[in-house]
Amino acid sequence: MVFERDERLMEKNKTDERLQTARVGRAEKGDLVVEMERRDSGGLNIQIESSVKSMFGKLIRESVEATLSGLNIRDAAVKVDDNGALNHVIQARVEAAARLLYPIKEPGALPEKKVSNRQSQRNRLRRTRLYLPGNNPDLALNAGLYGADCIILDLEDSVAPGDKDAARVLVRNTLYAVDFGRSEVIVRINSLATTHGTNDLKMIVPAAPDTLLIPKCESKDNVVAVENLLLQYEGQAGLEREIFLMPLIESSHGVLNAHEIANASKRIVALCFGAEDFTADIGAQRTVDGKESFVARSLIVLAAKAAGVQAIDTVFSDVQDLDGLVASTKEAIALGFDGKGVIHPGQIKPIHQAFQPTPEQVENAKLVLAALQEAEARGSGVAVLGSKMIDAPVVARARKVLAMAEESSL
Repeated sequence: MVFERDERLMEKNKTDERLQTARVGRAEKGDLVVEMERRDSGGLNIQIESSVKSMFGKLIRESVEATLSGLNIRDAAVKVDDNGALNHVIQARVEAAARLLYPIKEPGALPEKKVSNRQSQRNRLRRTRLYLPGNNPDLALNAGLYGADCIILDLEDSVAPGDKDAARVLVRNTLYAVDFGRSEVIVRINSLATTHGTNDLKMIVPAAPDTLLIPKCESKDNVVAVENLLLQYEGQAGLEREIFLMPLIESSHGVLNAHEIANASKRIVALCFGAEDFTADIGAQRTVDGKESFVARSLIVLAAKAAGVQAIDTVFSDVQDLDGLVASTKEAIALGFDGKGVIHPGQIKPIHQAFQPTPEQVENAKLVLAALQEAEARGSGVAVLGSKMIDAPVVARARKVLAMAEESSL
């Protein structure tokens, strides 16, 4: 567990107001625990315990030393209890401990950037968005192999208040060091109504995730506030592309303001619905059939489609009930949703299969595009299939069907 403390102390630079000792990390696979004591002299005293010490003890020590050097820390006592953590995790845990004890000059000790520069597409498939706790490095390591359209590194609900700073350092390093393959990489930040939200943006934006998930959106002001900080931190980091936004609507106020939220920024690519907080807000019990949220979900779909963005349904919380998951997904598709939230890798394939077009839908989509190409070859602005006129929405739907069919075959 991370040493629990008020994050506001981390913003103070007066040495006498800082802690003397800190303990950060988790004694679990792929992670480590770092205990650090602040010293004003005496150099570095580093002790390493590791399940792989005989093979990698020297490299672990070098990683600790390099991180401290990058933070300009020359005097400290550090004890590391490692459980097979990778280098970027070691660096994150050491830095997180140091941030509790020392005034750190930003941007901290960044890992070497190894992954290619990500670039998501506005209208890419988002059938599944897999949530991963931001403070669990082992889950993130191979997340790109799960096959989810999107991976969400979560800094909000899945991270305890005392772990927030350690989680954001870890997520930043993960964005630099881990290849998520074809998955869109999303970070769910904390609300700007807390002290955590601004700190999340300050640290995460320079690492350039594809998209930010904004929790508890109740009005366009929530989106505008995030976008204003995004502009500031993107400029400071010299980013050459915009980071997309996904507002997450989780309350009655948010549902009623969904249209203005969907139009709050050109960066928005999807509206998302969160059923757990919503049902608590309206005082209803969440059920499998979702009748208590039917109206809210429908309003979110309408708001999203009117704004020209995608609509993403809530998670299905029972990971053992695959039949219920498929039924919920088919209902979401019927309502107009473009995807669902996912809390377990085992839910990904059933959702993708539910979204997979039928052979008849694929064939009809091919005929639509063929008729369009024929009309364009004739120089005609009017395309017809049988007795039906082919307009822009029909073409867009056909292209989406073929994209899903192609994705399902990969």
